Amino acid sequence: MLRRSIASVAAGLLAPLLLAAAPAGSATTAAALAKRTKPAGKPTPAQSSGPIRLYLSDAYFVHGSAVTVPKRTVQVGGVVTPFVPGQWVSVQTFLGKRLIKTDSLRVKPSRNGSFGRFTERVSASHPGLVTVKVAHLATPQLAGFTALRRYAVLDPSAGFGAGGKFVQLIQQRLAALHFYIPQTGVYDQGTGLAIDAYHRLLGWGTSQTLDRATITWLLDGFGSFNVRDPGDGKHVEGNLSKQLLALIYGSHVYAIYPISSGKPSTPTILGHFSVYSRVPGYLPDGMYYSSFFFGGYAIHGYNPAPDYPASHGCMRVPIVDAISIFNWLNYGDVVDVYY
Repeated sequence: MLRRSIASVAAGLLAPLLLAAAPAGSATTAAALAKRTKPAGKPTPAQSSGPIRLYLSDAYFVHGSAVTVPKRTVQVGGVVTPFVPGQWVSVQTFLGKRLIKTDSLRVKPSRNGSFGRFTERVSASHPGLVTVKVAHLATPQLAGFTALRRYAVLDPSAGFGAGGKFVQLIQQRLAALHFYIPQTGVYDQGTGLAIDAYHRLLGWGTSQTLDRATITWLLDGFGSFNVRDPGDGKHVEGNLSKQLLALIYGSHVYAIYPISSGKPSTPTILGHFSVYSRVPGYLPDGMYYSSFFFGGYAIHGYNPAPDYPASHGCMRVPIVDAISIFNWLNYGDVVDVYY
């Protein structure tokens, strides 16, 4: 043991002298000796770059812009590639310039461990621009990074004549539930009729006004027209109990409209029929773009088409809806009428 220790010390003392004395041609020998005499240490792990991507869940997108309304929760998710154990991110959320939430979140592995992920839940109580900032301080295993994501919290108050992204959002969500509504971006007659039809579908009476409950249910996606006769293929169903007309492909609802069916003294005929005559434009009695399905019974536009049964037996629709229904229907298409 003593001999080995003396030899080791001697080698350490002689190494600098040998390096200094070695000629240029002995560089390889000197490098090898220096490498052999370097103390052994624990290897430093390679540092990952850690690219990050942020995404939004439970937000809505209007013409590419992320939006929501006050007090609705939006989940801001992060994906970090690759996954490195033991890493944390700090998250700051601002409404305008005001800090409304701070958090420290652990980066968890994905199911297959190929990337890391985290989720922050954000809810803003007032309209404004929400900015979510994410930061990771560099560690020996993972480089530092920052990222941010923004979305708008919209003012949910709107009435006839209003425009803007909130009205666009409402029109978008009504269309997603298959209510006929031109995407005008303005709270117009078509918007009011679609909201009225939505209230009828839910059994909430007849109203063209947006209230908090209507907005909540609409954004949650509640409400669907129950197709009674999917075997009829391309067909129309008139649900007189709800005063609604639906254009349907098999079991898929294409569009829903409010109607005014026959008043008690002249009720709308019930049963299974098919379109046998189509008349574009106005008839002398004011019927507009008419599709007849039995005798003098037709689906047609008329003014007025109130929110209660008032016709002489036909299924009246508002004038602004008539052409779209007429263009969709064709000769021989089935018309099912029921309560």
